[in-house]
Amino acid sequence: MKKIKIQKRVKDHILEGSRAIALTINNINPDVISAYPITPQTHIVEDLAKFKAEGTANYEYVRAESEFAAASIILGACATGSRVYSATSSQGLLLMIEVLYNISGMRLPIVMTCANRAVSAPINIWNDHSDAMAVRDSGWLQFFSEDHQEAVYQHILAFKIAEKMQLPALVNVDGFILTHSYEPVSIPSKSLISKYLPAYKPESGTYLDPKNPITLGGFFSSDAYFKTREDIFQDFNLSLEEIKKEYLKLKKVFNFKDNGNGLVEYSGAKKPKTILITMGSLAGTIKETLKDYRDIGLLKITTFRPFPAEEILKATKSCKNIAVIEKAISPGSGGPLYNEVKAAIFENEKINIKNYIVGLGGKDISQKIIQKIIKDSNNKNKKITFVG
Repeated sequence: MKKIKIQKRVKDHILEGSRAIALTINNINPDVISAYPITPQTHIVEDLAKFKAEGTANYEYVRAESEFAAASIILGACATGSRVYSATSSQGLLLMIEVLYNISGMRLPIVMTCANRAVSAPINIWNDHSDAMAVRDSGWLQFFSEDHQEAVYQHILAFKIAEKMQLPALVNVDGFILTHSYEPVSIPSKSLISKYLPAYKPESGTYLDPKNPITLGGFFSSDAYFKTREDIFQDFNLSLEEIKKEYLKLKKVFNFKDNGNGLVEYSGAKKPKTILITMGSLAGTIKETLKDYRDIGLLKITTFRPFPAEEILKATKSCKNIAVIEKAISPGSGGPLYNEVKAAIFENEKINIKNYIVGLGGKDISQKIIQKIIKDSNNKNKKITFVG
């Protein structure tokens, strides 16, 4: 087996997205990793397993017999006060769903990568956001990455916010589009990451300890259960400001600049007539398309949970049209992102907002499709439009 050399700092190397994530996780230095391979997530956990096998990693790598088992393993490890990590995709994420709710309800700060992929049936291994949308109410923070570099920084941010707020976090990266493509990316060293994300030291009483016995996930009466759900809801709201605060620190420590605040990122016209709203790698295609437009803007949602409603309302208050472009559909309702955006801007009745469904099952999204959407966005017809 060829030995993998993990450098202290990799600057602008051309790396596969999965490899960039694996190197970042290794440098974050979790205590326990457990995962089950599933396309297109597999390369991430393969690399992490290789790092351990070759002695270049300090974490415990626990093999699991299924995604349900992997989620249960990291739950148990985190419950003892360990920093943990996992990765999955599509059907694997759905197999974990019972445990995901338990992790959130027990306030365990687990971080996991989801290599976004369509949910069967029919069987499809390519990218859309069906899997992430299926668990949007499970009590996990959710971040969406546009490219490899953003995925690197979002994983570091996810651990910081998760451990600070005692809430689990899911970092979404588009399957194949990001996991299997190659881009220039910088991987921060362990020493640099530790300046921003120190070793995890949970407070006494938040984890299992024979010297200070507690109960996690016990049986609660309706009144007590009600209170736990309210607490999680309130802490999600509080995490909006924490994400903005920590993202500002992240940019200073890792010395990068962008137009985002950790929740959203705006680019394009200063006084846009129309704003396109999307998440994930699709933002890159839209940015290229908008180079030929002077009155169109792009609002990229980088944090989907908690939902940045106030940021969206603020960014869109002066435009005439909004086109929500997304890779998921809620049958009988519409696009999940559209429904959330529409609720966020309900007080601005003058805005014409439309919903465009694209890329389901990995169907190609070209600049021509984006141009078609821009042209149609002035149309007052409110119907949900599938474009492909």
